[in-house]
Amino acid sequence: MTGIRLVTDSGADLDAACLKARGVGIVNLDVRLGDLGPEVTRDWDAEEFWRQCSKSDVLPETSAPSPGAFQGAFREAASSGAGGAVCVTMSSKLSATYQAAVTAAESMAGDFPVTVIDSCSASMGEGIAVLAGLEAAEAGGDLADTERAVRSALGRTRVYGTLDTLENLRKGGRIGGAQAFLGSLLSIKPVIEVRDGIVEPESRQRTRRRSLQYLAGKVKEAGAIRRLAVIHALAPDLEYFVELIAESFARSEIIVTNIGPVIGTHSGPASIGVCFELGQ
Repeated sequence: MTGIRLVTDSGADLDAACLKARGVGIVNLDVRLGDLGPEVTRDWDAEEFWRQCSKSDVLPETSAPSPGAFQGAFREAASSGAGGAVCVTMSSKLSATYQAAVTAAESMAGDFPVTVIDSCSASMGEGIAVLAGLEAAEAGGDLADTERAVRSALGRTRVYGTLDTLENLRKGGRIGGAQAFLGSLLSIKPVIEVRDGIVEPESRQRTRRRSLQYLAGKVKEAGAIRRLAVIHALAPDLEYFVELIAESFARSEIIVTNIGPVIGTHSGPASIGVCFELGQ
């Protein structure tokens, strides 16, 4: 079996144009901001999303895509002549996206083989696994080879971030209210980790700068790293953080990407994070 296609969702924060050029199917989650529904928000880039958020008194909301949206992506892969597809979704503990993909894959049974993988991650934690699977597929790997590459990368990928506020996570139900209250009361800059599929408090730092230094320390402590991405929600101190990371990982190899509307809805503005795949 050759010609395996990758499918993922928009929560992976990968460059859509680049992925489409390499044949990767992207299924969009819906984003709503007040009265503005997905028919409007799906055309926003990161800058426009945050500009619109700054003008709104309500927080954005997200909803999982339908099984039909995934089915469309799988059918497109089949019609292209692919021998099968590997679909990587954001954590099933954060979204119903995984279940929608599973339902769609089951509807294709007997017609087109699809393997759906719960990344138990989000943003470039998910995206790094997609890139690993894509490399395997482009090297001629079959369905099993591609799945193995994705799962191997997921097992070695770490995701950390620092937030300016926990309000988005708290209102979205992604983290407990007690932690959000404590962080607000003490003006602490929280460091979070995506661990076992959910967002967990990892550290509390007194200042933004110290939180960024703490994240850079995580990279340094990790040792050999195969792939690394810096993600941000239009963070004003992006370059400072990238330079910190560059002390431990080659600057030219750092992937820098925006936190898109799906993850940004929950992380809030000015969030910044690092996702890295440990070397084998």
